[in-house]
Amino acid sequence: MQIFTVRQLTGHIKGLLENDNRLVDLWVKGEISNFRKAVSGHIYFTLKDNYSCIRVVMFRSRARYMQCSPGNGMAVRVRGYVTVFDRDGQYQLYAEQVEPDGTGALFAALEKLKKQLADEGLFDDSRKKTLPRFPRTIAVVTSPTGAAVRDMLHILQRRWPQVNIILAPVAVQGDAAPGEISKAMTRLNRLNSVELIIVGRGGGSLEELWAFNTEPVVRSIAASQIPVISAVGHETDFTLADLAADLRAPTPSAAAELAVPDRLEMKRLVDMHRARLNSGLGRQIHAYRQRLNHCSRSRVLARPVDMLVEQRRQAVDTLERRLAGNIRSVTNSLDNRLALLAGRLDALSPLATLARGYSYVLAPDGSMLRDRRQVQTGDPVRVYLHRGKIKCVVKEIE
Repeated sequence: MQIFTVRQLTGHIKGLLENDNRLVDLWVKGEISNFRKAVSGHIYFTLKDNYSCIRVVMFRSRARYMQCSPGNGMAVRVRGYVTVFDRDGQYQLYAEQVEPDGTGALFAALEKLKKQLADEGLFDDSRKKTLPRFPRTIAVVTSPTGAAVRDMLHILQRRWPQVNIILAPVAVQGDAAPGEISKAMTRLNRLNSVELIIVGRGGGSLEELWAFNTEPVVRSIAASQIPVISAVGHETDFTLADLAADLRAPTPSAAAELAVPDRLEMKRLVDMHRARLNSGLGRQIHAYRQRLNHCSRSRVLARPVDMLVEQRRQAVDTLERRLAGNIRSVTNSLDNRLALLAGRLDALSPLATLARGYSYVLAPDGSMLRDRRQVQTGDPVRVYLHRGKIKCVVKEIE
């Protein structure tokens, strides 16, 4: 039995393909996915149908004469030859001519569903929820195997070790994938502890990522009450799940970085704020210490009795002297006014008039006698003098 090396086996298969006349010059039709134009000018893409796919390479010397502008989702006819790429051991179609063959079915279905869901408002920015800054529990909806889940778990635990991670294992491609992903989203929304959901997978072709373009998955993401980060494929991949999610991450690794803060960065910020706080407190303590020293040297605190008692007592004495002086001044003023009024009253007093030799006479009825007609001859009258009174009888009226 002959034992081949890998190189010998690959060379043998390559010879078989290159010697098959049907594979030397043939046309193949299908839909383009994973289209990429290298800096060198070479074109790489996958040609697929509903069942199979084949890698296609078109060198720059041929691509420069291409009449159409190929892209993902475009249905084309490719003429070329089939051989094996030695390094990878994969058979490839080396294209020499590419012609359009209508619009790909997957791409057309994708555009139709995108328009339908957009018209329903599932992609509106007003529906987007704010992601928690410090999530305590994060759920990851993805395949339990593969580099994507390992990268996400590693980054989450490295950046924010205290976070709790719930892994919801689902199929991420194939017929069962849409149902499993949407059911996982529904179950996670029933858990009160989950604060953020990351849903996605690693890169792949359009058909491999197709589960994230299906209506059940997109609707389950849009209906989630928990914020959702979509992390599907590479940066150039774009799915309807990205439009429905609250945030699109270019890669699963980037989703993990966006989901949690970096503990080292948080520690740096805490240290910076601690230093600023200590510095500010130090300045305040220094200012208060200076103020305390100034107060301790003041007379109020050095000799509180003098300031609070003696000075108040001195103020009371001063006020007492002012009060006594004001009282004397008021009393003297009132005495002078009283003497003046007494003098005026004395000058107007009838007694003073009597003292000057005058007298007054009362009629028999006791009234002051001012008119002769108040009495008649023979009436008794009384005459009041400065000292004493005289009782008289009217003898004659003139």
